[in-house]
Amino acid sequence: MISIISSNKKQDKELELTPQQRQKQSEFSIKNILKVDQTIGVSKFRICLLRIFYALATVLLGFQVWTEIFTHKGVWEPLPAVAYSFWAAFSALAILGLLHPLKMIPLLLVQFSYKLIWLIIVAYPLWSANQLTDSVAQGLTKANSIGVVLDLLVIPWSYVFNNYVLPKEK
Repeated sequence: MISIISSNKKQDKELELTPQQRQKQSEFSIKNILKVDQTIGVSKFRICLLRIFYALATVLLGFQVWTEIFTHKGVWEPLPAVAYSFWAAFSALAILGLLHPLKMIPLLLVQFSYKLIWLIIVAYPLWSANQLTDSVAQGLTKANSIGVVLDLLVIPWSYVFNNYVLPKEK
Protein backbone atom coordinates (compact mmCIF):
# COMPACT_ATOMS: atom_id res chain seq x y z
CA MET A 1 0.00 0.00 0.00
CA ILE A 2 2.83 2.40 0.90
CA SER A 3 4.62 1.73 -2.40
CA ILE A 4 1.43 2.48 -4.34
CA ILE A 5 1.03 5.78 -2.52
CA SER A 6 4.67 6.76 -3.06
CA SER A 7 4.51 5.84 -6.76
CA ASN A 8 1.34 7.94 -7.09
CA LYS A 9 3.15 10.88 -5.46
CA LYS A 10 5.97 10.52 -7.99
CA GLN A 11 3.49 10.47 -10.86
CA ASP A 12 1.74 13.55 -9.44
CA LYS A 13 5.06 15.42 -9.26
CA GLU A 14 5.85 14.45 -12.84
CA LEU A 15 2.45 15.71 -13.92
CA GLU A 16 3.18 19.06 -12.24
CA LEU A 17 6.05 19.69 -14.68
CA THR A 18 5.35 22.05 -17.52
CA PRO A 19 5.80 20.75 -21.08
CA GLN A 20 8.94 22.90 -21.38
CA GLN A 21 10.37 21.37 -18.18
CA ARG A 22 9.62 17.83 -19.41
CA GLN A 23 11.26 18.58 -22.76
CA LYS A 24 14.30 20.11 -21.05
CA GLN A 25 14.54 17.10 -18.76
CA SER A 26 14.42 14.62 -21.67
CA GLU A 27 16.88 16.69 -23.75
CA PHE A 28 19.23 16.77 -20.83
CA SER A 29 19.30 12.99 -20.53
CA ILE A 30 19.72 12.44 -24.29
CA LYS A 31 22.47 15.05 -24.46
CA ASN A 32 24.11 13.43 -21.46
CA ILE A 33 24.13 10.01 -23.11
CA LEU A 34 25.49 11.35 -26.41
CA LYS A 35 28.00 13.72 -24.81
CA VAL A 36 31.62 12.65 -25.12
CA ASP A 37 33.11 11.83 -21.75
CA GLN A 38 36.44 13.69 -21.82
CA THR A 39 38.08 11.20 -19.45
CA ILE A 40 37.65 8.29 -21.87
CA GLY A 41 37.14 10.08 -25.19
CA VAL A 42 33.79 8.57 -26.21
CA SER A 43 30.14 8.89 -25.18
CA LYS A 44 28.22 6.48 -22.98
CA PHE A 45 26.07 5.74 -26.01
CA ARG A 46 29.16 4.68 -28.00
CA ILE A 47 30.28 2.39 -25.18
CA CYS A 48 26.82 0.75 -25.15
CA LEU A 49 26.89 0.44 -28.94
CA LEU A 50 30.31 -1.23 -28.82
CA ARG A 51 29.13 -3.67 -26.15
CA ILE A 52 26.06 -4.57 -28.23
CA PHE A 53 28.32 -5.13 -31.24
CA TYR A 54 30.68 -7.37 -29.24
CA ALA A 55 27.69 -9.28 -27.82
CA LEU A 56 26.30 -9.91 -31.30
CA ALA A 57 29.70 -11.10 -32.52
CA THR A 58 30.06 -13.38 -29.51
CA VAL A 59 26.60 -14.92 -29.78
CA LEU A 60 25.77 -14.96 -33.49
CA LEU A 61 29.19 -15.60 -34.96
CA GLY A 62 30.26 -17.76 -32.04
CA PHE A 63 27.23 -20.03 -32.27
CA GLN A 64 27.74 -20.67 -35.98
CA VAL A 65 31.50 -21.14 -35.82
CA TRP A 66 31.79 -23.19 -32.65
CA THR A 67 28.92 -25.45 -33.75
CA GLU A 68 30.80 -26.17 -37.00
CA ILE A 69 34.08 -26.74 -35.16
CA PHE A 70 32.55 -29.19 -32.66
CA THR A 71 30.42 -31.08 -35.19
CA HIS A 72 32.86 -31.17 -38.13
CA LYS A 73 33.46 -34.65 -39.49
CA GLY A 74 36.71 -35.73 -41.08
CA VAL A 75 39.91 -33.85 -41.72
CA TRP A 76 39.70 -30.09 -42.20
CA GLU A 77 40.77 -28.54 -45.48
CA PRO A 78 43.56 -26.04 -44.65
CA LEU A 79 41.97 -22.78 -45.89
CA PRO A 80 38.49 -23.33 -44.44
CA ALA A 81 40.19 -24.36 -41.19
CA VAL A 82 42.07 -21.04 -41.13
CA ALA A 83 38.81 -19.14 -41.64
CA TYR A 84 36.98 -21.06 -38.90
CA SER A 85 39.94 -20.71 -36.54
CA PHE A 86 40.02 -16.96 -37.14
CA TRP A 87 36.27 -16.55 -36.60
CA ALA A 88 36.38 -18.74 -33.48
CA ALA A 89 39.19 -16.65 -32.03
CA PHE A 90 37.33 -13.47 -32.97
CA SER A 91 34.11 -14.60 -31.28
CA ALA A 92 36.01 -15.66 -28.15
CA LEU A 93 37.96 -12.39 -27.98
CA ALA A 94 34.74 -10.43 -28.46
CA ILE A 95 33.84 -11.56 -24.92
CA LEU A 96 36.70 -9.34 -23.73
CA GLY A 97 35.12 -6.53 -25.73
CA LEU A 98 32.05 -6.77 -23.52
CA LEU A 99 34.25 -6.11 -20.51
CA HIS A 100 36.71 -3.66 -22.08
CA PRO A 101 35.04 -2.13 -25.15
CA LEU A 102 37.69 0.49 -25.89
CA LYS A 103 40.69 -1.74 -25.28
CA MET A 104 39.33 -4.27 -27.78
CA ILE A 105 38.81 -1.80 -30.65
CA PRO A 106 41.84 -3.28 -32.48
CA LEU A 107 39.76 -6.46 -32.84
CA LEU A 108 37.10 -4.43 -34.67
CA LEU A 109 39.79 -2.84 -36.82
CA VAL A 110 40.97 -6.32 -37.86
CA GLN A 111 37.38 -7.23 -38.73
CA PHE A 112 36.88 -4.02 -40.71
CA SER A 113 40.20 -4.50 -42.53
CA TYR A 114 39.73 -8.11 -43.58
CA LYS A 115 36.20 -7.46 -44.85
CA LEU A 116 37.27 -4.38 -46.78
CA ILE A 117 40.29 -6.16 -48.27
CA TRP A 118 38.09 -9.11 -49.30
CA LEU A 119 35.63 -6.77 -50.98
CA ILE A 120 38.47 -5.08 -52.88
CA ILE A 121 40.32 -8.20 -54.02
CA VAL A 122 37.40 -10.60 -54.57
CA ALA A 123 34.09 -8.80 -54.98
CA TYR A 124 35.22 -5.74 -56.92
CA PRO A 125 36.98 -7.66 -59.74
CA LEU A 126 33.93 -9.94 -60.09
CA TRP A 127 31.57 -6.96 -60.09
CA SER A 128 33.63 -4.99 -62.61
CA ALA A 129 33.73 -8.06 -64.89
CA ASN A 130 29.93 -8.38 -64.51
CA GLN A 131 30.37 -11.83 -62.91
CA LEU A 132 29.32 -11.17 -59.30
CA THR A 133 25.59 -11.81 -59.76
CA ASP A 134 24.73 -15.48 -59.14
CA SER A 135 28.36 -16.27 -58.22
CA VAL A 136 29.47 -18.07 -55.07
CA ALA A 137 30.83 -14.73 -53.83
CA GLN A 138 27.51 -12.85 -54.06
CA GLY A 139 26.33 -13.82 -50.56
CA LEU A 140 29.69 -13.06 -48.98
CA THR A 141 29.78 -9.75 -50.80
CA LYS A 142 26.47 -8.76 -49.25
CA ALA A 143 27.52 -9.94 -45.77
CA ASN A 144 30.92 -8.21 -45.94
CA SER A 145 29.40 -5.00 -47.31
CA ILE A 146 26.91 -4.87 -44.44
CA GLY A 147 29.75 -5.64 -42.03
CA VAL A 148 31.91 -2.81 -43.36
CA VAL A 149 29.03 -0.33 -43.07
CA LEU A 150 28.28 -1.47 -39.51
CA ASP A 151 31.96 -1.21 -38.59
CA LEU A 152 32.07 2.31 -40.02
CA LEU A 153 29.11 3.26 -37.83
CA VAL A 154 30.11 1.49 -34.61
CA ILE A 155 33.87 2.09 -34.41
CA PRO A 156 34.57 5.44 -32.70
CA TRP A 157 36.90 6.77 -35.40
CA SER A 158 37.94 9.93 -33.53
CA TYR A 159 39.00 7.72 -30.60
CA VAL A 160 40.92 5.43 -32.97
CA PHE A 161 42.66 8.42 -34.55
CA ASN A 162 43.49 10.05 -31.20
CA ASN A 163 44.70 6.85 -29.54
CA TYR A 164 46.17 4.69 -32.32
CA VAL A 165 47.08 6.92 -35.25
CA LEU A 166 48.35 10.08 -33.55
CA PRO A 167 48.34 9.39 -29.81
CA LYS A 168 49.12 12.25 -27.47
CA GLU A 169 52.33 11.80 -25.54
CA LYS A 170 51.83 11.26 -21.82
